[in-house]
Amino acid sequence: MTRWGMVVDLSRCVGCQTCTIACKLDNGTPPNIYWRLVRDIEVGRYPNVKRFFLPLQCMHCAEPPCLTVCPTTATQKRKDGIVYIDYSKCIGCGYCILACPYEARWLIKDRKGFFNNLLTEPEKLSPLSDKVGVCTKCDFCMDRVDHGLSNGMKPGVDPDATPMCVNSCIARALVFGDLDDPESEVSRLIREKNGFRLLTEMGTDPSIYYVW
Repeated sequence: MTRWGMVVDLSRCVGCQTCTIACKLDNGTPPNIYWRLVRDIEVGRYPNVKRFFLPLQCMHCAEPPCLTVCPTTATQKRKDGIVYIDYSKCIGCGYCILACPYEARWLIKDRKGFFNNLLTEPEKLSPLSDKVGVCTKCDFCMDRVDHGLSNGMKPGVDPDATPMCVNSCIARALVFGDLDDPESEVSRLIREKNGFRLLTEMGTDPSIYYVW
C-alpha cells in the first residue's frame, strides 16, 4: 500500500513563509484562510531563550476525528491516506473544525478577495471562487499527485507530482513521499533522525513527521 506523508526538518526551516504563500497562490484560498502556515515559537526563559519555526497544516491522519463527526460524509479519506473534502456535500456546519486537534480546517464565510468585492483574475480562476459556506483544508495537492502518477512521475521526486509547498521551500525543509516505502526519503529521515509527530496521544496517527 501507499500512504503519502511529509517530513518537516525544523532545523532547516527559516520561517520565511514561502510555503504559506505558494499554497495560497496554487489553491486560490481567500484572505485569512491558510491551509498551511509557519508559527514563530519561543521557548525558555530569559536569558536562555530559543526560537524556532513550526510549519503546520492538515496532518492527514490515519484516524481523522474530522471524518467521524461529518454528518454528510463530505470529509473522506483515500486509500493512499489523503484526507480531503467533497465540497458538493459540505454544508459548513463546522463540526470538523471543532473536532480537528490541529486547527487545520477553515470555513469560507464569504467570497471577498484581497481587494474586498473586487476579485482579481487569478481569484476568479480559483477552484474556490464560487465556494461559500464550506469548510476547506490542505489536500496534499492531490490533483498534482494524481496527475503525476498518471503520467509516470514519482511524487516527492518529480516537482509536477509533488505538493506546491514542498516545491517552494527555499531551505529544503519539507520532504514528501510514501511512508509505507522503507526506501523512500521520508522513511529514511524518520528512521535516522528519530521523527516525531504532534498530539499522537489523541489517537490520530498523523502523516506529518518532524525532525531536528
